[in-house]
Amino acid sequence: MSFSTRELFARLIKCEAGGEGIDGMKAVATVVMNRVHAAYGEYLRTGQGDLRKVIFQPRQFTCVMGTVYGEVNPQTIWSNPPEQIHYDVADWALSGNKLPGIGECLWYYNPFSPACSNIFPPSGTGQFVTRVNQHCFYRPTELYAQT
Repeated sequence: MSFSTRELFARLIKCEAGGEGIDGMKAVATVVMNRVHAAYGEYLRTGQGDLRKVIFQPRQFTCVMGTVYGEVNPQTIWSNPPEQIHYDVADWALSGNKLPGIGECLWYYNPFSPACSNIFPPSGTGQFVTRVNQHCFYRPTELYAQT
């Protein structure tokens, strides 16, 4: 089944942040679009400004993985049809909007704990900026330019 880029984005938003409220969904959508518009580093090289390439870049979004930690992933973009709110958030982000406070963040992570680590991913390319509901958000450090 082939979905439009807009629908894929809405599905990703629902799957990655559907339970995070409107700000949580907008924060995740902001990060995804920041990757699309990255001017340097890994996301420019691999995504090339293409939202579909960003969504399907290997090992980036749990909701695009068929298996996680060797187990079948029951929560994927294919098994979670979006609702109107997810399309609305996708359209909001596709129109160039960003959630204040997220800035140029390129990563988010749910640590399943009350604390966010100062650095993410473990390579040290991201510095903690803020938390929105269950997700911690990270902006690129100087190391990211070398990716």
